[in-house]
Amino acid sequence: MLIKMTVEDFAAEVASSSPAPGGGSVSALAGAQAAALLAMYCNLTFGKEKYARSEALLREILAEAERQRLALLAAVDDDTRAFEKVMAAYKLPKSTPEEKAERQAAIGEAFKEAARVPLAVCRRCVELLALLEKAAGAGNESAITDFGVANLQAFAGLTGAAYNVLINLAAVKDAVFVAECSAELADLRARGAAAYEKTLAYLEQQLKL
Repeated sequence: MLIKMTVEDFAAEVASSSPAPGGGSVSALAGAQAAALLAMYCNLTFGKEKYARSEALLREILAEAERQRLALLAAVDDDTRAFEKVMAAYKLPKSTPEEKAERQAAIGEAFKEAARVPLAVCRRCVELLALLEKAAGAGNESAITDFGVANLQAFAGLTGAAYNVLINLAAVKDAVFVAECSAELADLRARGAAAYEKTLAYLEQQLKL
C-alpha cells in the first residue's frame, strides 16, 4: 500500500518512470494533508480559555476533518489501482471481434472508475474547504499559518483531482455519464473556489499579506 510507505519512499515512487502513482494519488494526499492540518488547528485550540466559546464548533469540525483525512488517505491507493485497471484493460486480447468488443467495454468501464475516484476526492476537498471557511477565526491564532496551508492543500487537492477527472472523462464514450460527471465537477469547482477565496481573504487580512 502506498500510504504505508515512508514519505521518502513515496516521493521516490512518484519520481520514478512508473506512470502510477501520479497526479491523482498526489492530489488525494494533498487533501489528506489539508484535513490533518485542520485537525491540528482544532486540537491546538482545545483547553484554552480564550477559545472556550469555539470548542463545541471545533470539535464538530475535528470529527469531520478526521473522517475526511482517513477517506482521502484511502483514495491515494484507490487512484493508483484505478489507473492499473485501465492499463490491464488495454492488455486484454483483441484477436477476434468478440475479444475486441469485450476489450473496448472493459476499457470504457475502467476509465469510468478512473474518473469516479478523483471525482470523490473533489467532493471531499470541497467539504474540507467548507469546513475551513467555517473554522476561520475560531481557533488558535498561533496556528494560523498551519490553517492557511490547509486551505492551500485542500484547493490543490480539488484542482489536481479535477484535472484527473477531466482527462479520464475524455476517454469515456458514455455521453450520459460524461455529462453527469462534468456537471457535478463544474459545481464542485465553483463551490470550492468560492470557499477557498473567502478563507484566503481572511488569512491575508490577518497576516497582512
